[in-house]
Amino acid sequence: MTLAEIRTAVDSGLDVRWGNGLYKVINATTNTENQYLIKCTTNNYMFGLTHKDGVTLNGAEEDFYIKNS
Repeated sequence: MTLAEIRTAVDSGLDVRWGNGLYKVINATTNTENQYLIKCTTNNYMFGLTHKDGVTLNGAEEDFYIKNS
């Protein structure tokens, strides 16, 4: 998935995962900052979806997917 596809899917309420089922992409946007994070569901550790440049994904595009319900 591309960065745009990931953001659109998350904003649409879809469950986007990275690598394996433990890492979920979330929208942690506040009033002052538009931020998407990758959250580990076992220990709640989070890191940015992208590098500081806001463009480069922290992971390969092919490793992001929509989890089926």
